[in-house]
Amino acid sequence: MAILVYVENIEGKFKKSAFEVVSYAKAIAQEQSTSVTALSIGNVADEELNKLAAFGASKIVKVDQEQLKQFINKAYAAVIAEAASKEQAHIIVLSNSFSGKGLAPRLAAKLEAGLADGAMELPTFSGNDLQVKKTAFSNKAFATEVITADKKVIAVNPNSHEPVRSEETPVIETLSPSVDAGDLNLVVKDIVRATDKISLPEAEIVVSAGRGMKGPENWAMIEELAEVLGAATACSKPVSDAGWRPHSEHVGQTGIVVSPNLYIAIGISGAIQHLAGVSSSKTIVVINKDPEAPFFKVADYGIVGDALEIVPKLTAAIQAHKAN
Repeated sequence: MAILVYVENIEGKFKKSAFEVVSYAKAIAQEQSTSVTALSIGNVADEELNKLAAFGASKIVKVDQEQLKQFINKAYAAVIAEAASKEQAHIIVLSNSFSGKGLAPRLAAKLEAGLADGAMELPTFSGNDLQVKKTAFSNKAFATEVITADKKVIAVNPNSHEPVRSEETPVIETLSPSVDAGDLNLVVKDIVRATDKISLPEAEIVVSAGRGMKGPENWAMIEELAEVLGAATACSKPVSDAGWRPHSEHVGQTGIVVSPNLYIAIGISGAIQHLAGVSSSKTIVVINKDPEAPFFKVADYGIVGDALEIVPKLTAAIQAHKAN
């Protein structure tokens, strides 16, 4: 009765979240004295699959069918459910990523399982029951959820569980699931990436800015700071509404919810809708010339001053530190 973990890939390469969920599943497996089986769907080379073993997967099941080359919610949920039944898995773990948020509830319904999405800590067990802390109300609150169902689906927030090495000798098997034609009524033929920048939901560091930058002509210093930190860039809603930055960079309750290890908010006052989307960041740094800005109340570190003066100095200091 292994724990099944579904791992996502991008063009045959695993995302960081894949190693996070395998590590998360491994920690549960050690608690439950069982093992971890990882399920990969798509064209992924065995060399890449073997990387999962370094984080605790002792068995890797791969599904490599042309009709499942691209993510299709209904079909993927059916395949994961079939793999769970074959492995007799009662706990299924996946990432609470963009695709995972749609996949987890459909999978839970298909398996008649209890669902904890947005999990941010390892669960505790009491007999057959499982209790886990999760985010709630668009990250404005936390909830402790108890799953009493026999089967359990846990969707883990990105960056909430660090990958932990736990070497296993992997066994790789191929699964050829019977995909129902009705699950393929929407087929993604191709995906073309618009940018090679760091994915915002996956980023460990996010440099975000607001109207305190005074105009799009000053954004180069945000890009430069992000580059030296290896960070993704983001912005507040007023900035994207004004057309200074694309809506794909808008974070907050009405935009993308992020939970990086470090979130740097520059020239953002901290409206409640914005805070709701970033509050699960592990460390928050705020730069704002208004000492009464609401963002300072939730910040771990704060700098009061003009962003146009502070950001270039901060970038230069980081560059000098990295050069030594």
